Amino acid sequence: MSGEMVRVLGIFAHLDSFTQAIRQMQHLGYRDLTAFSPVPRHEIEEALEAGRSPVRLFTLVGGILGGVTALILTIASSLHYPLITGGKPIVSIPPFLVIVFELVILFGSLATILGMLINIRLPRIRLEAAYDPTFSEDRFGLWVGCRPDENERVRDILRGAGAEEVRHEGR
Repeated sequence: MSGEMVRVLGIFAHLDSFTQAIRQMQHLGYRDLTAFSPVPRHEIEEALEAGRSPVRLFTLVGGILGGVTALILTIASSLHYPLITGGKPIVSIPPFLVIVFELVILFGSLATILGMLINIRLPRIRLEAAYDPTFSEDRFGLWVGCRPDENERVRDILRGAGAEEVRHEGR
């Protein structure tokens, strides 16, 4: 099967060898990489060359949706229940801006939380099979997705980069 993939897991004790392994795998053309770390480190993010987070787009869409919702809500309420006082227009935008502001903030923040949860894939009901509890303590892990015929090559590269342990996991 050409679409069959396997994953090779390398466990590293030191951050330097871990980031070197990430860069080496990317240089060799492997893009299906998953990094495990006990603490967030900027060196790992730089090595993975992660792009800009799409969460900010969720915030933008949420804010625009909140503003439009607030305008529709306030204008529709004024038109359905007109209160004519002193010859002022029924639909007067300046007083509605307070409600627009509040709903932009509310919808934007809720969309940000939703976008964050979607992008970090939470909740994770089931952990991946090769997850090692030491990744939460003091070790770094690198999963590399590859074709079955490249399995030995990837294992050798990870060992050469300084992995303490290398495991093979089917997908």
